[in-house]
Amino acid sequence: MRVVTDDGVGLAVVESGAGPPLLLVHGFGGAKEDFADHMDTLGAHRRVVAFDHRGHGASDAPDDVAAYSLDRLAADILCVADGLDIGAFTLLGHSMGGMAVRHTVLAHPERIDALVLMDTSHGPVEGLDPALIDVAAQIALEDGKDALKPLLEAAATLDTPAYYRMIEQRPDYERFSQYKWDALSGVMWAAMAREIARQPDQLDRLAEVSCPTLVLVGDQDLPFLRDSERMAATIPGAELVVIPNAGHSPQFENPAAWFAALDGFLARARV
Repeated sequence: MRVVTDDGVGLAVVESGAGPPLLLVHGFGGAKEDFADHMDTLGAHRRVVAFDHRGHGASDAPDDVAAYSLDRLAADILCVADGLDIGAFTLLGHSMGGMAVRHTVLAHPERIDALVLMDTSHGPVEGLDPALIDVAAQIALEDGKDALKPLLEAAATLDTPAYYRMIEQRPDYERFSQYKWDALSGVMWAAMAREIARQPDQLDRLAEVSCPTLVLVGDQDLPFLRDSERMAATIPGAELVVIPNAGHSPQFENPAAWFAALDGFLARARV
């Protein structure tokens, strides 16, 4: 199905199950299918919704950089909920999706029953050089995203032993990754990469979060590990679960441990 946002952008949405609503928000360069392995299992006890961010997957891709920001992605989350007649809900955000989720819960805490921050940050990503991001963004805008891809592959920023093990075990994953790359907008890439690199640090504001919160992170995801520890220490009553033998995408790299951590939290939070 599709939900149209307040600025006219169509977002591709999938859902599974019935019960208390759970929205799953993917990361930078990802897609709603990043959660496909778990949608039906999670949907056994709740209504599970995932969608493609603007500029990703099957969603619309505006060609204006001004159409992309973390605040805009946060607003899109509420547009999806409103479009599906969902009031309050549990919200999980992965990586960039976690950054958008952070903006959502701080701006509209009354809409969030419980929160899961997954392999994400409270501000600029550790080790990310804004000047290099500016160069990469200019390449994406002037020469197209395919001119950028060899540089990203050489940098291998988020590749970990867990990622390479998963590639060996799931030969279809590289084909899935290529689908996601082919579907994403170069304009989106440039706009969001710049924003991610220069976003304000909101760690202190996370002390305002009052809903049950789980912070999930792979033990090999070094750029996000310390941020995850700090977020869990700042959010009142937050739980921190470090997923063993996992990198930036633990739902793929150690799915059993990831699901157990998430499902156990949802049961304890009674959502």
